[in-house]
Amino acid sequence: MEITFLGTGAGMPAKYRNVTAITLKHLQDGAIWLFDCGEATQHQILHTSLKPRKIEKIFITHLHGDHIFGLPGLLGSRSFLGGIEPVTIYGPKGIRDFVEMSLSISQSHLKYDIHYVEFEDELYLDEDDFIIEAKLLDHGIPSYGYRIVEKDKPGSLMADELKKIGVKPGPIFKQLKTGATIQLEDGTIINGADFLGPAKKGRVVTILGDTRPTQVSVALARNADLLIHEATFDKDAEDIAHQYFHSTTHQAARIAVQANVKKLCITHISSRFEKGDLPFLEKQAQEIFPNTVIAEDFKKIEVIH
Repeated sequence: MEITFLGTGAGMPAKYRNVTAITLKHLQDGAIWLFDCGEATQHQILHTSLKPRKIEKIFITHLHGDHIFGLPGLLGSRSFLGGIEPVTIYGPKGIRDFVEMSLSISQSHLKYDIHYVEFEDELYLDEDDFIIEAKLLDHGIPSYGYRIVEKDKPGSLMADELKKIGVKPGPIFKQLKTGATIQLEDGTIINGADFLGPAKKGRVVTILGDTRPTQVSVALARNADLLIHEATFDKDAEDIAHQYFHSTTHQAARIAVQANVKKLCITHISSRFEKGDLPFLEKQAQEIFPNTVIAEDFKKIEVIH
């Protein structure tokens, strides 16, 4: 999995930061999941190798404009660029009305279908390779955090051990890789599970919408390989952050500590901060959680164990 930040600012664009949009690219098949779609997200994509037609799922954290105003334009451009595969949009109740009204009034006709999954309390999806959960955070309007769990994968086939007992490479190896039980020509029965190494633990990524510090964030981020948490304000602005339903650098770092995550990336930076302030904000979070990085537009993070 590879994360790309297309926008890392809060509220409105700044000179060096666009508003929020994050992609999660599956490196194996190139599929892209988009988390939020602030204004001009499609412009940001032009500066990357990402292909809008590869976007399969769009997850919206909440309905504030800096997280959704880029959505109608991106959906239209995806159609112009040859996208014909359906897209599923997940988000709070109201996202369907926003998209359909925007496309209807602008008479935008897409070459693909949009499926909607709206929710009000929480979301739980159990798919082939992933489990995706969403829970309500603490913001001025309903805002959600997403936990993406990659399912564990079978261990590597111990080919050398099979060769020792006379099993030659071929289609049978593929069957044994699935854990199947096979009978050889001489009548010997082999259980594939006996020839698999340890299972490969799936990765966990947590992407939170705008929020005050909350124990829900801790639950969503528990033991995550990567936590993406907003830090709209610096550590000395906790009163202002609370007033506007946001978090500070220190508050995000405390969530990372409580959740025992491996890596924290802070984003959603207030436009009051200049580009030169980023190292200062990053250092603040590192005072509490050393393995912290700060997001900048077009920053990439490969999620590894």
